Amino acid sequence: MKPVLAAVQMVSGPDVGENLAVAAELIAEAASRGAGLVLLPEVFAALEGEPMRSHGEREGAADGPIQSFLSGQARRHGIVLVGGTAPLSSRPGTAEADAGHLIGDGRVRAASLVYDAAGELLARYDKIHLFDVVVEDRQARYSESLSYEAGSEVVCVETAAGRLGLSVCYDLRFPELYRQLFRLGAEIITVPAAFTAVTGAAHWESLLRARAIENQCYLIAAAQGGRHGPDRETWGHSMIIDPWGGILAELGKGPGVATAEFDLQHLRAIRRRMPVADHLRLI
Repeated sequence: MKPVLAAVQMVSGPDVGENLAVAAELIAEAASRGAGLVLLPEVFAALEGEPMRSHGEREGAADGPIQSFLSGQARRHGIVLVGGTAPLSSRPGTAEADAGHLIGDGRVRAASLVYDAAGELLARYDKIHLFDVVVEDRQARYSESLSYEAGSEVVCVETAAGRLGLSVCYDLRFPELYRQLFRLGAEIITVPAAFTAVTGAAHWESLLRARAIENQCYLIAAAQGGRHGPDRETWGHSMIIDPWGGILAELGKGPGVATAEFDLQHLRAIRRRMPVADHLRLI
C-alpha cells in the first residue's frame, strides 16, 4: 500500500486548550482516512493573544502541554506526526534541566517537531527565515523577530512514510533551503504555514508548486485558514503537491483535512527521466 499524507488546516486562536482539542479531532479524521503522516499548521497551538514566551516549553519537556499532546497523538493513532510549529524556549539538543541553554531574551524558537508512531521525537527544525515585513492588510506590519529567535540548522529525517525535509512558512521564499533538503535526499517536504490572506492570494500556490517541481519532491503544505481577530486573516488553501507540480488535494478556508497518496515509484520515475541531481552546476 502507498502511504497516505495528510495536511491539517486550522483557524487557531489564543487558547491552547481549545486549539489542541480542535487539532485532536482533525488528526483523528486524518487517521480515519488512512493517513500515515500528518502535518499540522504553523502556530497550531496558539496564534494570537499573549506573547509566545508565555506558551514556551523547554525542548523535551515531558509535562509540556504541546509536546505531550503531539507525542500522545502520534502514539494513539500510530502515525508520523509533524507538529507544525511549537514555541520552544530552549535551543535544539539541550537538556530540559540545562537552564544555561534557555533563550535569555524572552523570545522562543518556532520549532517543527516530528514524532514517530511510538510517540518518540525524531527531529526538530527551527524556522530559519523570520517574517519581518509590511503587508497591505489590516495588521500591516509583521515582526516575528520580536517574538522568535531564528534557527540555523537544515533538517532532513528518515520516517516510516519517507525521507522528510522540514521547512516553515516564510522559508518558502528562499529556494536555497529547499535545494539543500533535495541534496540531503528529501522525498517529502513539509510546509506548515500561516500565510496572510494578501500574500497567500498572490504567491502561495506558485511558490509551493515551484518548490515541488524544482526539487522533484512531494510537498505537504498545512496552513492556517480564516479570520483570527479583527486584524489577522490567513489564506488557507492547504494542499498536497506531487513532484511534477500536480495538486493532488486542496482545501479552501476553515478547518479541514486534505489527504493524498505518496507514490515513491512515481517520484523515482520523474527523477530518472529528468535527473536534476546529476545536472546541478551551481552551489
